[in-house]
Order: sequence, then C-alpha cells, then structure tokens
Amino acid sequence: MPTKAPEDRYDAAPFVPEDAGLDVLRRAAAECRGCPLHRAATRTVFGTGSTEARVMLVGEQPGDQEDRQGRPFVGPAGKLLDRALAEAGIDPSGAYVTNAVKHFKFTQAEPGKRRIHKAPSLREMTACGPWLAAELALVEPELIVILGATAGKALLGSSFRVSQVRGTVLEEEIHGRPERLVPTVHPSAVLRADDRESA
Repeated sequence: MPTKAPEDRYDAAPFVPEDAGLDVLRRAAAECRGCPLHRAATRTVFGTGSTEARVMLVGEQPGDQEDRQGRPFVGPAGKLLDRALAEAGIDPSGAYVTNAVKHFKFTQAEPGKRRIHKAPSLREMTACGPWLAAELALVEPELIVILGATAGKALLGSSFRVSQVRGTVLEEEIHGRPERLVPTVHPSAVLRADDRESA
C-alpha cells in the first residue's frame, strides 16, 4: 500500500519545535503543513499575549479578518470578546488569546466573493493539537476559557457540548497537565443570536 505524501498527513507534531519560546513557536507555526488547511488560508494565525497571562482564551479557528491580519480575535467577535472581558474586570491585554485551529477553513462560492466560515473537522482539530499543547505548556494559565464547541472538542473530546457545561468550572487533564476550564459560547455565536443581550 503506498504511503501518503507529507501534505496528506494530519499531524502538526513534526513542525512543533521542542522547548521553544513563543516567538520561535510562532515562526515555526507559519511553516506548518500538518493538515491541508494551510493551502487555502492566507496565513497562520498563532496566539497572542503574555506567557505570564493568568487566563488563556481558546477560540475555534481564525475568521476572515483574523486570516487576513494574522492575529486572533480582531474581527467583530474579537471586539465583543474585549467588551465582555472588560465587563468582567479582565484587562484583555493581560490574557493570552489563541485558537484551537491555526488556519481559516472556509467555503467560497466564487473567487472574489465572501469567504464563509466552515467548521474544522475533528481530524483537523486533532492535527493542530500539538500547537495548542505547546502554548499551554508555555503560558501555564490558571484558567482556560473555552470559547465555543470546536475549542471544547479540541480540548475535551468529541462528546463535548457547550450547552451542557456553559459557565461551569471543569477540572480536567489536558495534554498531560491538570487544568481548570470554563466553557462558554463563542462570541460569534452571540453576534448571530436573535437576542444578543441574553446570549
């Protein structure tokens, strides 16, 4: 049976340098070919913030604006997230913000038309897991805020349902480390809701 070409593998681990600092990880992630999502994405969107952050916010994947700018949560969902953090008394600049998947997955009817977000598969989330594990090991946050179902599935497995555990504190082992996590909806889900204030 023929072996798969490297670009058909779903594993970012060979691209993740061991014991690297944040800048080295970010540069290495830009060269990641651990799954096919890198092909259509404009750029890799790696996490931002201080490695001293007490809170790590983990979103799903970059959106259109994030893909274009190369930073997480810079679009409308990011503005809402900053507002929510400020209302909770958390300085957004003091948090580490990242996504479970580092490339934008989308559909596009025609070239030049709007790119529509498409949820990454479990295989794509799992492939990107080594990047998130490396970020967690560097930051060692006191609390991980899970933003949405994709982030929850990437961290806690395919049976995760944000509607069942939203707002609760979970204590789980993630990538070999005990972690405290609080799941909630993704800010983009709030933006799509009919009643944004109650969402």
